[in-house]
Amino acid sequence: MVAEREREVNGNGDGERTLIFTYGTLKRGFSNHPLLQDLIRAGDASFVGTYRTAGKYPLVCGPYRVPFLLNIPGSGCWVHGELYSVSTRGLVRMDELEGTSRAHYERLPIKVVPAGEGEEEEGKEAEGETVVGVTCAEAYYAHRNYAMEMWKKNGKRGLRCYSQKETIGYVKRKDRPQNLTFLDHIRFFLASN
Repeated sequence: MVAEREREVNGNGDGERTLIFTYGTLKRGFSNHPLLQDLIRAGDASFVGTYRTAGKYPLVCGPYRVPFLLNIPGSGCWVHGELYSVSTRGLVRMDELEGTSRAHYERLPIKVVPAGEGEEEEGKEAEGETVVGVTCAEAYYAHRNYAMEMWKKNGKRGLRCYSQKETIGYVKRKDRPQNLTFLDHIRFFLASN
């Protein structure tokens, strides 16, 4: 297994880097990817490749079509996304965007494999066999305070990939009502019919 943290190779003096699996708006072509582009330009992130989760996880849409990966292993689908190597400085900015200090998301370990390689392994893993080429990374999961409610609200059905189709109806942060916190938006979404 590849280690969760890897020694920095570009020499900008930031020490260790963390592998971050992105599955939603941080991916290339989506609304929050400019943050990663800034980090890449500053030497605080680099694109590793397209990956998918080694196990099944629920990927759902919440308020304003915001994507949430739920830390409910074994439910949902193999989720496809992108893997980035991120410096400590870069993680501070990503944690801020994801609201980790405000209980919006939490950054936790996840195992991923290169997308396209061993797609036939998906069925084998369901039978308990080991998938080859597993990389340990971290991902931003919906905070545990509301994750199970979010899963139930989505009818216990998850997405395989957050694509342009899922972004129809997505509302950027700056265009959402500013008098409410994101947790308020989540609570209203969960309480709605």
